[in-house]
Amino acid sequence: MPKKRKLVLKRIVCAMGWTLAAGAAHAQSSVTLYGLLDGGLLYTSKTLNAATGQNAGHQFSATDGGMAPSQFGLTGTEDLGGGLKARFKLESGISVMTGGFNNSNGNLFGRQAYVALDSPYGTATAGLQFSPLFLALYGTDPRGFSQFGSGLELYVDNVLGTGAFNANGVSYTSPDIYGFRGSAMLAFGGTAGNFQAGRQYSASLQYENGSLLINAAIYSGNSGGTVNTPIPTTIAFWGRTLGTTYKFGIVTAKLQFVNYKVAQSFDSNIYSGGLDCYVTPQLDLNGGVYFTSDRNHTTNHSIMGALGATYSVSPRTALYAQVGVVDNHGAMDTGLSLNNALYGVQGTTIGTSVGIRHSF
Repeated sequence: MPKKRKLVLKRIVCAMGWTLAAGAAHAQSSVTLYGLLDGGLLYTSKTLNAATGQNAGHQFSATDGGMAPSQFGLTGTEDLGGGLKARFKLESGISVMTGGFNNSNGNLFGRQAYVALDSPYGTATAGLQFSPLFLALYGTDPRGFSQFGSGLELYVDNVLGTGAFNANGVSYTSPDIYGFRGSAMLAFGGTAGNFQAGRQYSASLQYENGSLLINAAIYSGNSGGTVNTPIPTTIAFWGRTLGTTYKFGIVTAKLQFVNYKVAQSFDSNIYSGGLDCYVTPQLDLNGGVYFTSDRNHTTNHSIMGALGATYSVSPRTALYAQVGVVDNHGAMDTGLSLNNALYGVQGTTIGTSVGIRHSF
């Protein structure tokens, strides 16, 4: 082979090597298995009899997700170069007590199942995902959406899985711009010729500056559509919230207003506040109070309060204890626990929850 041809071939091979090396660098990817298991014991002084609507007496039961939802999932990223990253998440809710589905809409990956594209201009996401309203509520809830004695019970009591698990969703979240971040989501109902059936949309705006965080969000969802899950996720309702948190030292104060207007049901205003304090890096104390009033009939109202303590025995394992009380009037049916005590009865109910939480 002539010397000149050998030189050209050598340069081509070298260029291909650099191209492959650059491609490998840009295509760096990772997949992570993660999860959280939470199990404990629950006591309530009163329990709703679903058949009669009356008090069935006190209960003492083993419960899944006493504080946090048990779950496992897969998440992955791929660096596409130029500031772009592709991401995915598949997340399933499970019960540590039965091994079945829980804390989701009842499907295999019924909590989250989406693919996303990150860029310097924001994040676009497609698939089953949490709504901006649900994320905003979580961000400023006085008790961090504990599954005992928090705003999460009030949310699920009103709309079940709607807004938490949004199928057929597409969303966009902006980057931080002078402390502001916005998010918008549209979920399609999937019914040909009827765009409004099962249609859901939500938007939020958050401002964060040092110790101060303020967020606001709205949600509008229609019934119907082709989405059919064991836990209903297309209840017709209108939701809105305004919340704030402020950190001073080891204490974080939280205030939140929420309105759930459910078709042919309650139009509930919820006012809540609470404090969270890390006494030590391992010990977290938390308390919150929630007042709910039905705007259609003010005789329907409730007040719920709860205190909790969490002690981290390791970076992945924690022990917790919670105590709460709820007082229902009129037709209000606020419960104390997402699992085993979602709905309550008239009068005062006292409850407590203790358990262990492990993440991996």
